[in-house]
Amino acid sequence: MIEYIRGELTELTPAQAVVEAGCVGYGLGISLNTYSAIRGKKEVKLFVYEAIREDAYVLFGFATKQERLLFLLLISVPGIGANTARMILSEMTPAELCNVISTGNDKLLKGVKGIGLKTAQRIIVDLKDKILSSGVAQSVPANGSVSTVNNKVTDEAVSALTMLGFAPAASQKVVIAILTETPDAPVEMVVKMALKQIK
Repeated sequence: MIEYIRGELTELTPAQAVVEAGCVGYGLGISLNTYSAIRGKKEVKLFVYEAIREDAYVLFGFATKQERLLFLLLISVPGIGANTARMILSEMTPAELCNVISTGNDKLLKGVKGIGLKTAQRIIVDLKDKILSSGVAQSVPANGSVSTVNNKVTDEAVSALTMLGFAPAASQKVVIAILTETPDAPVEMVVKMALKQIK
């Protein structure tokens, strides 16, 4: 079993990293969180998950052990495959995902592409206790987590952006980033700023 790969980052896209180690180039599927963490680096260390199927042998790479643990927890949920788990981890940071699961926020999970309400509820039911017992919730850094910003303003701003047609998960990510930098910003200002940043 491959625990991690350390080597030179030779190629990088938002979905894949190629790491050369021991004269071999390893192609690893990555999330946007990992992409952000390793972008601009020459040497990287990625923790690995090996997906071995009859028709394919695929490697997934993670910047932290915590993100890999969350990925493993997600794929343990019936109906969640490796690509869906990677999509969830691209929409939310590990801290945000732990927060969403522990608070039972199925609305935000449902905002991830390919996740319906039933699947979102199943993720929460299956993983709520596991993220506490595994210790992953304590080990993820809290910066950017919902608890560090004004929840009332966050909820109102995300609600407004959702009504404007933006995905809840993407909206929350932008709103939290804005409120982390300007914690006293009123809802209207947060929404205006988010509209300039949101994709």
